[in-house]
Formats: sequence, C-alpha cells, structure tokens
Amino acid sequence: MPNIDTSILVVDDTKFSSAMVNRVIARAGYQDVRHAHSAATALQMLEERSARILIADWLMPEMDGLELTNRVRQLDEANNHFTYVMLLTAKEGVEALGEAFEQGVDDFVNKSHMQDQLLPRLLSAERITSLQNRLLGENQNLIEANAKLKKLSPFDGLTGLGNREYAIRRLDEALKHVGSRGGAACYKLLTIGNFDALRKQYPPAILSQLLLAVARRLRQLVRPLDVVTRISPNQFAIITTQPSLEHCTANNYRRLHDGINLKAFKTSAGFLSVKLLLTIAASDNDALAPNPDVLMTLAQSLIPQAAESSSIVFARWTGAPQPA
Repeated sequence: MPNIDTSILVVDDTKFSSAMVNRVIARAGYQDVRHAHSAATALQMLEERSARILIADWLMPEMDGLELTNRVRQLDEANNHFTYVMLLTAKEGVEALGEAFEQGVDDFVNKSHMQDQLLPRLLSAERITSLQNRLLGENQNLIEANAKLKKLSPFDGLTGLGNREYAIRRLDEALKHVGSRGGAACYKLLTIGNFDALRKQYPPAILSQLLLAVARRLRQLVRPLDVVTRISPNQFAIITTQPSLEHCTANNYRRLHDGINLKAFKTSAGFLSVKLLLTIAASDNDALAPNPDVLMTLAQSLIPQAAESSSIVFARWTGAPQPA
C-alpha cells in the first residue's frame, strides 16, 4: 500500500504525459502532490519545500531532465535531503539509460508503459527515499552528537592530552593545594615559536605527526604525576606542584627545554626541528593565590622575552598587576 503522505513533485510541460501521471497518482491515493510546468519552476518549489519523489520528463525546453537532476542533487546536498528522481522518457537503449544513471537519476519509466510501470516504481521509490532520508537524519544526529562530545571533552583530539579547559581545572586544583598545604604551583608554557613557518612549509598531516611526536616526548621528559596538556595549536602546558618556589626556576627545567629543542622529530617528510619557547609562571603560599587565568596570562606575557633571549624565562606571581 502506498504512503499517501509521500510528497511528490511532477514536472512536465506536456499535458498528455501530465494527465497520465496524474491519473496513476490519483488512483493510488497520494495527497501531497505538486505540479510544475517547467524545470525552473520546479527548482523554485523545491527550494521552498523539498519533495520525496520527483517525476520529470527527460526532454523539456530550456532545461532537460538530466540538468534538472544535477540541480536537484545540489539542493539535496545543501539541505541534507534525498530526492528520488524518476524520469519519463521514450528513449531506449543501454547508452541512454547509462547516461541517465551517471547523472544521478534513480529510475526511469518508458512513456509507452507508464500505465503499468509507474505505480510499482513509485512504491519502490517510497521505500528507498524513506530509508535514505532516515539514514541522512541519523547521520546528522551523530555528527551533532559528536560535535557536542568534542566540545565537552576535556581532551585534545589529536594528541589525547588534556585541552585548555582541562589545564585550567588542574591548575586551579594545584593552586588550591598550595594554598592549603604549602609549596608552589608551577605553570610551564611551551610555545613552538616556528609553528607558522612549519605550517607554511608542510601540509597538515605532517604537522599532526610533528605535534604527536612532541606530545610523546614531553610525556617522557616529565614526572609521572605532572600534568601535560595541549592548550592551543602550537602550545603545550605542564602543571606541577613543587615543595618550594626554588624547584620551579629555569635551571630545573633546562632538561625539558633542551630535550625538545636539541633533538629533531621524525616525520614522513623527514626530521623536523622545533624552536621551543619555555616560560614559567609560579605561585607559592607566601602570596595570595591567583586564579588560573592570571597565572596563565603571566606565562603568556613572557613569550616575547623568551623569544628575544632564546632562554627559559621564569616569573613569580606576587599579587601585583601584571603587564599586558
């Protein structure tokens, strides 16, 4: 039995063919049926409201059925929709039909057999378009759900490290720990200074390999309990708690700085070197504990100094306003 609510658009510039199509459709009981007397009008109607099934004559003036099919596929792509395109034709032969299928036509009905073939083809089209549009809807739901998960996820999709939100949360925990138990919270910002130059020279796939290699090496260079994160495309951050502020100074992280800068990383484009800029911002219990954003901003503000001096730059947060 046909689904009488299936939306159908009939495009035909000849009254004879249109009358035959209408007779079959009316006999089947379809109710959501629209008519267009030209391909251009049909496209306007589809832009206003899509249809599940399009029935059109292959040969029409100004725009034939094949060109109409191409335009319909463009609309479908933009609207995440599938329209089953059925052409009416008097053409015979494998070459003509092959041309139609290559252009995206789903089915054709020979005009000489329309009375016998059209209704069975419509019933088949119903099932196919229902399945296709359900799959398109489910796929869109999966895409949206995946986007939400990525947005809510505390991890970087490329490296598996914590992302910026995760870094803020862990730094906040470190500052609270220092505030209640003493010691020092240390925020190390690692910026790849030559990232823009690498991005201009190598494709994204190579950059991804490089960033993954940097992430793996960082894990090897830090203590097991240190928190390693990727907070932006070219920046990593490490959060630690230390017994005192002296353990956060530049001399204690020379191994980390040199471990990235002095040994190249293997990629499919060869060995690539990075210019790592290491800036450190720390806070101890002798000063009023800042919030994570303040300490992160302090480390960020030290980058020009690190680039100019090619050395590790350390700053202790004192509670005084920091330069922009």
